[in-house]
Amino acid sequence: MAPLLEIDAVSKFFGSVIALQDITTKVEAAAVTCVLGDNGAGKSTLIKIFAGVHQHDAGEFMVEGEPVRLASPRDALDRGIATVYQDLAVVRLMPVWRNFFLGSEIRKGKGLFARLDADEMRKTTKAELLDMGIDLRDVDQPIGTLSGGERQCVAIARAVHFGAKVLILDEPTAALGVKQAGVVLKYVLQAKERGLGVIFITHNPHHAYPVGDRFMLLKRGRSLGDFAKSEITRDELTALMAGGAELEELSHELEQSGGAAAEAAHELEAVGAQLGASAAAENLGLASEGDK
Repeated sequence: MAPLLEIDAVSKFFGSVIALQDITTKVEAAAVTCVLGDNGAGKSTLIKIFAGVHQHDAGEFMVEGEPVRLASPRDALDRGIATVYQDLAVVRLMPVWRNFFLGSEIRKGKGLFARLDADEMRKTTKAELLDMGIDLRDVDQPIGTLSGGERQCVAIARAVHFGAKVLILDEPTAALGVKQAGVVLKYVLQAKERGLGVIFITHNPHHAYPVGDRFMLLKRGRSLGDFAKSEITRDELTALMAGGAELEELSHELEQSGGAAAEAAHELEAVGAQLGASAAAENLGLASEGDK
């Protein structure tokens, strides 16, 4: 069976600026593909290509094995690709059920007598949230009164309800505390268990590794690698994200400043050494297992 989404050597240019170059990865059903990278890595551009906001300039983009050039976000939605952006695009003063059906309201009656079927939308919202394990006291409460984690979970449940096959989550845990981030990760796994392909955009390898099945690392628009979970450990993923050479360069700069900056430089050196040692130890463990 073809992957739900697949890109092969995809590139995107804005004039002379290379936003993405030769990016390759795939999104399988019932699996989480994590796209990791710092600010400016190209994550937002990649999301917008998947979501139909931008079209790729080179390479191939396939949806369920069919080469496509998505013309608009509506085109992406019609193909089952739903994107939950970091700002969530919710109306904070509207109740939860209105936000759940925003732009896709259920109506009853015809012509001049058509009106919103509020009772049906309340009932459906409550049932869908419960089905995802989200038990809100009152779906009439303004969505702005929910925690950041709860709002993310409502957005995930909404995408599932409206038939998404691929769910793209843009930094869903970025502004959350440890407990709320854990709640969101739980619902990411629930979406996976329902058979969706999930693209989890993040800069945090500690959030990505527990839920991910595939990991693609971006840096300045280029791929540092595309790995199945069996091909990379958490320590190796963290070390790639941290960038040992960059840590060393920053450490030298801080050390030259003296004082508190020099102390921070020693801490950075220790972090870099620890990451390197952890990855090396893991590799040695794998090697010794292979010798047995």
